[in-house]
Amino acid sequence: MAHGETGGAGPGPAVELRAVGRTYGRGAGEVVALRDLSVAFARGTFTAVMGPSGAGKSTFLHCAAGLDRPTSGTVRLGGTDLATLDEARLTMLRRERIGFVFQAYNLLNSLTVAENITLPLLLAGRTPDPARLAAVARRVGLADRLRHRPAQLSGGQQQRVAIARALITRPEVVFADEPTGALDSRTGRQVLGLLREVVERDGDTVVMVTHDPVAASYAQRVVFLADGAFAEAMDAPTPDRVAARMTRLEEW
Repeated sequence: MAHGETGGAGPGPAVELRAVGRTYGRGAGEVVALRDLSVAFARGTFTAVMGPSGAGKSTFLHCAAGLDRPTSGTVRLGGTDLATLDEARLTMLRRERIGFVFQAYNLLNSLTVAENITLPLLLAGRTPDPARLAAVARRVGLADRLRHRPAQLSGGQQQRVAIARALITRPEVVFADEPTGALDSRTGRQVLGLLREVVERDGDTVVMVTHDPVAASYAQRVVFLADGAFAEAMDAPTPDRVAARMTRLEEW
């Protein structure tokens, strides 16, 4: 069992990193971003990934989501070893089997909400199912906003569009990178509650990188990184416990 593996439904973890290392540059300029990182995320779980600045959170996310290739070790999505895929197949995997939610929403202002949500399907050459679109829009509270454009929505509503876009393909895992970073605290809590809900009610898998102990407390489990390596994990996190652990890691 890998460090920080979470229990859950389904055969094997949704995502697993085994002895993953990632270095940038060479010689005197070499930077070690990840070192021998082993961690697994079970299906149907909500995990936050935290660590001090420079702990390797962004590099972890990029390697786990197939956006960057590790220098050593293996990354598996379900039963697929990402190292066996060429760039074209890796792009297809990201489009069809992974959902992404970013701090900056990354919506296209020229498209309606419905078009933004279904964009991953259109890019994959698939015809959107109106019933699926309606269900996902209802899920995120946007059923009456499908004809609007992003500029007509609040920040929280725009992030809900981004979450719906991440869910529309029924991905095996959703990676969220500081998803509430641009939102006020009340709106942020609503978005985090929605992410927790899609895990508990729909059995989705969410892995969220965050620096915010309050955001992390919405997850079922927190994995802490330090110096590019697995440091420890915490179940049933609270803001105070997470903040205390982060303080200790920063001192460490």
